[in-house]
Amino acid sequence: MKLFLTNLTCFLFLSCMALAKKPNFVYIMVDDAGYGDFSCFGQKKFKTPNVDRMAKEGMKLTDFYSSSTVCAPSRSSLMTGHHSGRGYIRGNKEIRPEGQHPLPLKAVTIPEVLRQSGYVSGMFGKWGLGAPGSEGDPMNQGFDRFYGLNCQRQSHNFYPTHVWSDRKKVMLDRKHYSHSLIADECLKFIRANKDNPFFCYVPFTIPHAAMQSPEERIAPWRKKFPEFEKVIGKYGGSVITNPVAAFAAMMEHMDEDVGRILDLLEELKIDDNTLVIFTSDNGPHKEGGHKPDFFDSNGPLKGYKRDLYEGGIRVATTAWWPGKIKSGTISEHIAAGWDLMPTLCELSGTKVPDGLDGVSFAPTLLGKKNEQEKREFLYWEFHERGGKQAVRMGKWKGIRLNVRKDPDSPIELYDLSKDTGEENNIASRHPQIVKKVESAMKESHVESPIFPFIK
Repeated sequence: MKLFLTNLTCFLFLSCMALAKKPNFVYIMVDDAGYGDFSCFGQKKFKTPNVDRMAKEGMKLTDFYSSSTVCAPSRSSLMTGHHSGRGYIRGNKEIRPEGQHPLPLKAVTIPEVLRQSGYVSGMFGKWGLGAPGSEGDPMNQGFDRFYGLNCQRQSHNFYPTHVWSDRKKVMLDRKHYSHSLIADECLKFIRANKDNPFFCYVPFTIPHAAMQSPEERIAPWRKKFPEFEKVIGKYGGSVITNPVAAFAAMMEHMDEDVGRILDLLEELKIDDNTLVIFTSDNGPHKEGGHKPDFFDSNGPLKGYKRDLYEGGIRVATTAWWPGKIKSGTISEHIAAGWDLMPTLCELSGTKVPDGLDGVSFAPTLLGKKNEQEKREFLYWEFHERGGKQAVRMGKWKGIRLNVRKDPDSPIELYDLSKDTGEENNIASRHPQIVKKVESAMKESHVESPIFPFIK
């Protein structure tokens, strides 16, 4: 009897420990992929079976937004939970010879917050928030492991001279495809930390220009798209024939590595305790010979990278968590990158930092739609090309252009429930909605001395 009670006690203890085990998080964010660049979101020219698998076995989020329409501010908002009207980094501000304007030490990042709950954090890919050794270096922003490129400019040649491993500069012979190295190190991190709660941030460098991929991967696509063999793609010193074939190869390669991550989680038997989110940092680019219109990269959306129309900021997003997220779910919940921090805090039982702009979408992921907190609006601003502001308010989308020249320039208004492509500006018919949008813009913007916007 005593032995039975002892065994029962041990069983109950272990069961409680299992129930109390904190979930792992993998956040995969590709670089410059459009809303329509995935077959589960309508892509016809190539297939993305592993991203599709995430949607089929998990959730497809149709109204998820990137934090900005270019790289650095998108990543800054993601890491800190602040939208671009209050964020530390609001543009791609270069620092020579290697890096961008640094995220300050005072910034509170996702890995720093999760560390309070015992998480180990790794980052694999493109950082873009501070030069090596600066206060913005990922090793100074809470990450325990880093492999990739601090400088987004250098990360856009996929046969770089070097990468960074933690604080060590690793020289390469320019024969190694950096994406493959990054993916391999990501898998090593997951395997090494299978018994610990971990946050694995995977900002893949592709399919940003340059349009580079190993020739053995491009060759089959050259045969499929021979009409582009005379097209020359140039970007950052890289020159390639048939960048259309190269783009398809990059997307195929990226998707395979998403599959490798999912398969490893299953192999380690931690898939049922790991949330995987897949998304993009902004809409598709038109650089290096890439032809997003040929691929219908935006699907029904208007605009590209550097636009605040839907095509610049609405991004294809899937979430996968076997046993937790119901298979085949489609969610129209409106969320953005800066919602990630409060979401991970809620799921991990970590205290949410004060003053965030983000709202947890954990209830949406877990099928508790009635418990999902609603927000009044989402806000973006972008400092290039005359200055732009945008607001998503329910079904309404408001956009203001040429803000730097005229802070009171006219606001365009679109009803996204009827006009996803933002073709019909109906501002004149709804002056009260326009006033609400304008009020949201004024409320959301806080002037930055580093990134001045409204003068």
